Amino acid sequence: MAQAHWHCYTWLVLLCAYAWSYPQAGSLGREDVRNCSSNPPFLPVSAVNTTMRLMALRQQIQAWNLSAYIIPDTDAHMSEYIGKQDERRAWISGFSGTAGVAVVTMRKAALWTDSRYWTQAERQMDCNWELHREGNIPSWVLAEVPAEGRVGFDPFLLSVDSWQDFDLELQGSKRHLVSITTNLVDLAWGSERPPLPNQPIYALPEEFTGSTWQEKVSTVRSFMKNHTEAPTALLLSALDETAWLFNLRSSDIPYNPFFYSYTLLTDSSIRLFVNKGRLSLETLQYLNTNCISSMCVQLEDYSQVRDSVKAYASGNVTILISTSYTNYGLYEVIPKEKVIINMYSPVMGVKAVKNSKEQALLKASHVRDAVVVIQYLVWLEKNVPKGTVDEFSGAEYIDNLRRNENFSSGPSFETISASGLNAALAHYSPTKELHRKLSSDEMYLVDSGGQYWDGTTDITRTVHWGTPTAFQKEAYTRVLMGNIDLSRIIFPAATSGRMLDVLARKALWEVGLNYGHGTGHGIGNFLCVHEWPVGFQLSNIAMNKGMFTSIEPGYYQDGEFGIRLEDVALVVEAKTKYPGAYLTFEVVSFVPYDRNLIDVSLLSPEQLQYLNRYYQTIREKVGPELQRRQLLEELAWLEEHTKPLSAMAPHTTSLASLWVASTLAILSWSN
Repeated sequence: MAQAHWHCYTWLVLLCAYAWSYPQAGSLGREDVRNCSSNPPFLPVSAVNTTMRLMALRQQIQAWNLSAYIIPDTDAHMSEYIGKQDERRAWISGFSGTAGVAVVTMRKAALWTDSRYWTQAERQMDCNWELHREGNIPSWVLAEVPAEGRVGFDPFLLSVDSWQDFDLELQGSKRHLVSITTNLVDLAWGSERPPLPNQPIYALPEEFTGSTWQEKVSTVRSFMKNHTEAPTALLLSALDETAWLFNLRSSDIPYNPFFYSYTLLTDSSIRLFVNKGRLSLETLQYLNTNCISSMCVQLEDYSQVRDSVKAYASGNVTILISTSYTNYGLYEVIPKEKVIINMYSPVMGVKAVKNSKEQALLKASHVRDAVVVIQYLVWLEKNVPKGTVDEFSGAEYIDNLRRNENFSSGPSFETISASGLNAALAHYSPTKELHRKLSSDEMYLVDSGGQYWDGTTDITRTVHWGTPTAFQKEAYTRVLMGNIDLSRIIFPAATSGRMLDVLARKALWEVGLNYGHGTGHGIGNFLCVHEWPVGFQLSNIAMNKGMFTSIEPGYYQDGEFGIRLEDVALVVEAKTKYPGAYLTFEVVSFVPYDRNLIDVSLLSPEQLQYLNRYYQTIREKVGPELQRRQLLEELAWLEEHTKPLSAMAPHTTSLASLWVASTLAILSWSN
């Protein structure tokens, strides 16, 4: 899944001018969006009436003597996905897109989001709201808030980075940022606000962990000891950091197996801030909570983290924090001379490099996930020609296939199931009410993934069941060439991902094509599907052995079609003629590409050789699993779709002819 919403909470240039920036054209008629300039104003049935909500919020704004109130779209941990109780911006504005910031004054209500969501915002917001397609939030605040005006915000919903950027813009303007720990939207929301999650927090079985939590704590403490500034404590704020450190999981966040928590780690103590009532006696024993030594976990209430950090910071201490994930509510209680700032905590770097057991676990999850995707593609080939499949029913089908897999914990993100022109919207997802039928005459893109106890998966395939145009085939093939060129590159250890990004784009650039999103992102072991800080962007860390990253070039023809080919790859040592510290990628996604869309004549001999080796690997990895499950139709499909390609390679045959081949395939796998 292409990354876009990670930590772009800097608002200065329209939420970091999100990497995906494709207009939502063509999929909706004008009758589906609001028209506030007509008399009377026209609102579609999808618009949300926010009059009473804004009235309740403005009462709070007035009570706190504010001129404006900022409402980000995040939680106290800067999470990519947020729980229902944290969807404050969605509740106050009616707009449910996953990216956006709202600001409310006594007279106006304004929303900023990127171009992926403009049409959705026009469908969901009523005429109480202004939609800003350009400009930045501080400029608007300076225009709307009078001198000496107070701009309120919840400090737990701003990262340190975001607060610093906003504060810098307002310096010298005589407008004052005011930190208010009571969230004013929550007061307006009242009893209708969803309750906090209360599902059990559990320890992963040992067979699904790469190291014990005690080993991980020792590793992190060693890093702290060797840090140039030798902090006495490390504050962990990102939810995946604490989940990884203790090998604990739950279900507080959609698509992510996390639980609300913080950790304060010193050389002699471990303090876990969490709802203790969610831990079973067995889990309490697992964490050694009944002792006070350096390897015993002291549990404190989640709501007490600010007071506890403040109390700890009053001593002769220094605290290492991550500016990307630590909220301003914690940062502001630490004296500035006692805080040590890094963009990422050491846990992020350690977590990104998987040990041999973690690598094996992730690889195993991708084999089972390949079975799911192959089952889905076979099902589509049979049913799309009948006209019985739409984008939404397709997404439901593949999600259900994953849920039935061993060790499954559901999807790793909302499935992107996009047909025809909708695939040109890089993060489009269908709904039960709004979707298109799948057609043999159009390209179809499916970007999906699963959460399994042994790993997180993410894969994208684009297919066409009919006769693609010459341009569609060329665009697809050039996207594939970019995927291959990046996957097979050999590069020096510690090379930054951004130095490799050009390889995924070169074949597209040669004919004047490109894509507007990042080329890849890290991926976790039953953690984040977008695991920072691995990837190919400027802010990502250098590539090292043991990291997993997605490789996902694409091309999007606005209003017509979209292409993305995404695989997950492991960074491994390269075998070179001369000895040296060189690395390459080992792809661990095992689903063939669409032969119907490949123009083999465009591939170089090296690219063709790589592709055929990859197909042989797919047969070796996935074939036995299909045979073990007696998935005969899928096995025959795999045999056909992984045949070696050549310059005269024929198009793939129909499913009907595969029935004849299935018996031969079974016999070949049995020998």
